[in-house]
Amino acid sequence: MKAKPGKEAPGNNYILIVFDSCRYDSFVAAKPKNICKLGEVEARWSYASWTAPSHYNLLSGLLPHTNPKRVFASEYYKNDFHKYTERLGIEGVGFKSLIPKLYFPAFLQESLHYRTHAMVSLPVLNPHTILNNGFDTYRLMEKHNDMRAMVQEMRFPGDRPSFYLLNVGETHYPFALPEEPPEDWPRISGVHGVFQHLDGQIVGGKLGKSEDKFFNKAKMKMLRDRQIKAVKYLDVVVEELFDLVPRNTYITVTSDHGELFGESGFFGHGPIMHKKVFEVPFVEGKLR
Repeated sequence: MKAKPGKEAPGNNYILIVFDSCRYDSFVAAKPKNICKLGEVEARWSYASWTAPSHYNLLSGLLPHTNPKRVFASEYYKNDFHKYTERLGIEGVGFKSLIPKLYFPAFLQESLHYRTHAMVSLPVLNPHTILNNGFDTYRLMEKHNDMRAMVQEMRFPGDRPSFYLLNVGETHYPFALPEEPPEDWPRISGVHGVFQHLDGQIVGGKLGKSEDKFFNKAKMKMLRDRQIKAVKYLDVVVEELFDLVPRNTYITVTSDHGELFGESGFFGHGPIMHKKVFEVPFVEGKLR
């Protein structure tokens, strides 16, 4: 796959952008005009309700799925993997291509000679985890909420195509933008303190009567409004990314899972069975 001198590298650059914890309806409410240049925004479903297992699915090549009836799962997977022919601009890519490792970055690196890079925001995805496999570089960013810092470090040498995974934290609790001082971030009693030290994730749970004062409707609305604001901000950063990438670049924007803002008495994500934890936005396309 090495390009001849003066020729464009074979294969598309491919960027997978994951807005951590971003709900489908929050994404749509933000009306991200730049991101929507990629294509039509779909409501899809995550294979998992928590960041680490969801990213394993994403990096095995299984992007959030549609919900077709009267279709065998094997047929769905076959057609879903075949979509990589379009994403990569390389004929013949499918499920069998990933055997035996069934791990997308390793396949790109070893079989298609891609440069592979990951920049992640959430500590549960840190470089010591099993996810750091098949990457030339894998970095936990200094701040959990600064996609622009990722964009500024991206490079696309012309001799070989590049794959980037960007795990973006602005849409994750506390839904803070880079310039917002930490002292101004919202605090949820019983959530913010314990879990940030445990694993950097906010784990969901049922709201009991004793906690109702912390989870009133006004506070839940405020938090969801902050997530919508974060998507609007990220739409501007994605436009900066569009200005940077070469023509032969395919981009997927999605989420690893959703978030509960008080619906049915739940907040957060993780050990929750609720459609809003699994419903995520999905949009992709090649820049013209």
